Amino acid sequence: MAEGGIQGLLEGCISHIISFTSPADACRLAAVSQIFRSAAVSDSVWDRFLPPDISEIVSRAVHPVEYFSKKDLFFRLCRSILVDGGAKSFALERSSGKKCFLLSARELTIIWGDTPHYWDWISVPGSRFSEVARLLDVCWLEIRGKIECGMLSQKTSYAAHLIFKITEETYGLGFPQQASVKLGDSTSEKTVCLHPDQPQQRPWWRGPLQWPLAPIEIGRFFCDDGDDGEAMFAVTETRGGHWKRGLLVEGIEVRPAS
Repeated sequence: MAEGGIQGLLEGCISHIISFTSPADACRLAAVSQIFRSAAVSDSVWDRFLPPDISEIVSRAVHPVEYFSKKDLFFRLCRSILVDGGAKSFALERSSGKKCFLLSARELTIIWGDTPHYWDWISVPGSRFSEVARLLDVCWLEIRGKIECGMLSQKTSYAAHLIFKITEETYGLGFPQQASVKLGDSTSEKTVCLHPDQPQQRPWWRGPLQWPLAPIEIGRFFCDDGDDGEAMFAVTETRGGHWKRGLLVEGIEVRPAS
């Protein structure tokens, strides 16, 4: 066999082996040698790191997704794209290739969300979506969302996070809220606080705009085979009767649990 043929065979074997590792491993192995680099950037490797339904997901993108290789497509998707008419943001986790979704505020159920006296919808610089929900004044806070497990990566533990901002004229958010995740017969509940630094005894507290705050984890669930049904999320504060103001809700993000 000619030397070029042996090199080609060796590169193909290396590519096959690398395809069983991870995107992070492939990038590290590319630094070993020239033949490892050629093997590690091949489409056969990065096609294995992309979700099986990636063509269908990309077809739902708001804007065309341009790429010149499967590796280029992978890292393009790590930066997220808008899908489903801009109602969701989709991305890949860089280290593993697992799916991540951000459900926009319009995809959520926000009690009184369509009542202008309580909530309105505005554009905010830096948001991934054209509008976010702004809390004007409510004593009953209830935000809910859901996602089909079939949309997510299988055999993966996920965490749901509320993505939000706090405005200058916030009040009433220093009291505890209840967060929950429900999947099938399993429900996890926890107590969170959207603004733990806000003094509870001063309802008209003013402070600087905080954007972005660290996302608040609502809870975790395990996506088994994709046929688990819907994972449902909630953040509520309905028992204390505390009036609340100054919350901007971008959405709920579902990403692999760290």
